[in-house]
This record gives sequence, C-alpha cells and structure tokens, in this order.
Amino acid sequence: MLRWSSFLLCLMLVWPTFRWVNSSLGSSANHTEVPSGAVVCPPGIYTLAPEDCLVSGPAQEMTRLAQEGIIYPLLPLPAYPPDSSLNELPYQYFRVNKSGAPIFLSLQDAIANQPWRRLEAGFLYVSYRSLVETEAGGFYLLRDGTYIPADGSRTSIPIFQGLLFSATPRHAFGWVLEKTPSYQAPGRNAPETGKVYYRYQVVSIFRKETVNEALWLLIGPDEWLPANKVARVEPRQTPPDGVTGNRWIEINLEEQTLAAYEDNRLRFATLVSSGIAPFWTRPGLFQIYEKKELETMSGAFEPDRSDYYYLQDVPWTMYFDQKRALHGQYWHTGLGYPRSHGCVNLSVGDARWLYEWASLEDWVYVYDPSGRTPTDPSLYGSGAP
Repeated sequence: MLRWSSFLLCLMLVWPTFRWVNSSLGSSANHTEVPSGAVVCPPGIYTLAPEDCLVSGPAQEMTRLAQEGIIYPLLPLPAYPPDSSLNELPYQYFRVNKSGAPIFLSLQDAIANQPWRRLEAGFLYVSYRSLVETEAGGFYLLRDGTYIPADGSRTSIPIFQGLLFSATPRHAFGWVLEKTPSYQAPGRNAPETGKVYYRYQVVSIFRKETVNEALWLLIGPDEWLPANKVARVEPRQTPPDGVTGNRWIEINLEEQTLAAYEDNRLRFATLVSSGIAPFWTRPGLFQIYEKKELETMSGAFEPDRSDYYYLQDVPWTMYFDQKRALHGQYWHTGLGYPRSHGCVNLSVGDARWLYEWASLEDWVYVYDPSGRTPTDPSLYGSGAP
C-alpha cells in the first residue's frame, strides 16, 4: 500500500512537465506552447516579450490595442464646451424673398407705398428689431430705422459650438459630418459594429488606414469610420513655419476645421466653411488687420450680377487677407463643408469666442494638406463672405 501511494505522488509531481513535453512533440515547428503553470503577466503594455511571464489575457489585449495607438485607460479629450451665451445676438434676421424689395424711410411711407430705394435681386438677408402690423400689411423695422415688407423667411440662428481645451490632446479628434455606422475593420466590406454616429458627434482618432484608395479612421477598439464622414483636427506641437510669437489660428481647408493655439498648446477647435471653387480661401500665412463687431457685406462676381448677395450685420468679423475674413454666419447650416466666396464662416458663438480671444496682427495660417486648393495668386480675387 505504501509503495502504491509513493507511485501516485511521483506521478502527480511529474504530470505537468509530462503534459508540456508531450504537447511540444506534437506541435508544429513554428509554435511553442508555454509550459502549463506559467505566470501570466500583469495587465500592461509589453513591447518586448518578457522572460518571466506569459503575455496573455488583459496584457495581450492591451498590447494589441497599443500597437494600434489606443492606450488604456482611455482618457476623454481634455475639452469642454464654450459658454452657450456666446450664441446670443441682440437682433434677428430674415431672408428677403421678393425680388427688388422696397425699403421705406418711415412707417408712413411704407403704408403709403412710397419706397426710398429697392434692394437688388439676389441672396438677401436683413436684420430687424421688430415686426409692425398695419392695415397695409406687415413691415419689419430694420436696425437702421428703415422698413421693409414682411415678405420673407425669418431665420433661426444655427446653434453649433466647438470645443475649448485645457491641454493639447495626445491624439487626433474630429466631428462626424453626417449619420454613419461604424465598422469592425477598415473597408465597406467589413461587418458593421451596430453603432451609429450622428452629425456633430465628437470622436477620438487613434490610427488611419487606406483601403481601396479610401481613408479609414480607428475611433475605438475594433471600430472604424470612413474619413470622409469626419472633419479632423490633428493637434500641432510647434508653430507653422513663419509664425512668430505664441498665438496663431490655423484653418485646414481639406478638413474644414479651425484650431487656435496659445503658448504652443491647443486652446480651441471647431468646424468652418471656407470658399468653394473658384472662390477658394487662399492658402498662405496672414495676419488679422481689422476687427469689426458688425459688418454689412454685399457684392457680386458674375458680370450679370446673378450671384449678388446682401448680408446685413454679419457678426464678429476679422479680416486677414484682403476681403477674406473670419466671421460668424447665420444663413446656412453647412459647417464642415465649403460654402463661401472665400471667407471663413463660423457659427455665431464660435466667431464671438474667437473675436474676443484674438488680437490684431495675430497669425492666420491657411493650408490644404491634400494639395487640391490652387496656390497661384492670379486665381484669387479679393474674396467675399
């Protein structure tokens, strides 16, 4: 009996080694199974295989994600929204629908239909103080004291605000431009994750990959979005060439984003709308040369003036390249896409934040990483909203 007990004890002691040797003999030359009983490495990122532990479980997953640029713990962007009161304006706008709309010097003239002048037909917005109803119909009292028939569409100021930053993020980020699902891998043939992202949602970007000539963005563990659905900001660590001092604004024409820097760190970022072809926003390095809280902008580019525009009380305007300016806009909801005749459109709230932060002679760096925006000076006029 004693002899049988000793045999069982010996078998138990050598069994782990026996299992390892036996399985090793049956394995391929390219695979070596780790001995049973090896110590699993604690959670962490292992750039080199350690000799004293097995990279498995959480450690293996963390190391895999780190190779893709995702470092645990996943930290939120060091960002917060600006004050919502920046969106407020003390006046209202409406779009004039009637071609050649009359302007009256007084309410009596309006009732008597005795116009002082008429607006040229085109893309017309005016700002008003109040709506006055009379027996001759409704009239808007404009901010300059004149009157115009209430034949138009009142405009609700589009509300969107970018982000303020307490520190420069360690990775890129961006705003989703339109409703889109995410995918488990880069490419349209990959299965969807079941998640859907919506316009203006902010995502972190850890890695980029091109599949079938289309760029894809890794926004989380095994989660990808097509790059053409996201307007990106890639934080800069040093000023662009030519910038002196510690403050600058940069506009990425490819991504339709703006970033403001101070003391070599990101302070603010948002979506913009720059110039459409052939009225591109000109790439280059400029300086703010004039600031105006309100500006009425008008003009036309076509010889027949078919593209005439008249925009009253454009808020928070900062000129940096001839008539090209950074300014608030109230007439479209297309931020993130080119929409202007050369100016850089921002939401009202973002334009105000930037206006209050920026100073005359601050640098404005405009660039297009794709290289598609022309740089030939002869292709550029003076610019417009």
